[in-house]
Amino acid sequence: MSEEFGPDFITVTDEDGNEFELEHLDTLEYKGQTYMAFFPSVPEGEEDQDGEEYGLIILKAVQVDGEEQLSTLDSEEELEEVYQQFMEALFADEDGEE
Repeated sequence: MSEEFGPDFITVTDEDGNEFELEHLDTLEYKGQTYMAFFPSVPEGEEDQDGEEYGLIILKAVQVDGEEQLSTLDSEEELEEVYQQFMEALFADEDGEE
């Protein structure tokens, strides 16, 4: 992903109507599914309601009524597999591999 024009941000709305701004980090195709990695857009050093720092958010693109939407992953196993794929891609980019 090119950083030439700066980071990409999106706003998502959860099922309770709460809006969140996310910074898009990367997109990958894995097992026929499109996954996207994000960091929450929060002031540096700010913590969530539980007092923990915000971390990586992985969502997948799904079709709902003919429209592409972002959805949470179906299981912890799927999340772990996809997280590992993003980490491998990240470290490959850092090592200069493609």
